[in-house]
Amino acid sequence: MSLVVLIPVPEDQARQLARTLVRERLAGCVNVLPGTFSVYRWEGELSEDTESLLLVKTTQERYAALEARVRELHPYQIPEILALGVGQTPPEFAAWLEGSVRG
Repeated sequence: MSLVVLIPVPEDQARQLARTLVRERLAGCVNVLPGTFSVYRWEGELSEDTESLLLVKTTQERYAALEARVRELHPYQIPEILALGVGQTPPEFAAWLEGSVRG
């Protein structure tokens, strides 16, 4: 199954994390969406940050390794890593994605 994983990250670290995930075959593709404004509660306080949002395309089989690597590299104490299952994917894209993340 194909997954899209949403990962907010500080803007100055987004490209490097994206490159690492693709280089290490944990993702077939990562889109970096800069200028994401986030509002959230952290340690009882309202926080606001400008981040980049990574849209990571991977497979169910590679997700655990991807999550572990993001936890290793991400600067946040508790990184947001939201995996969304993709209901339908064109077979050609699914085959390309499988081939891209196969080690």
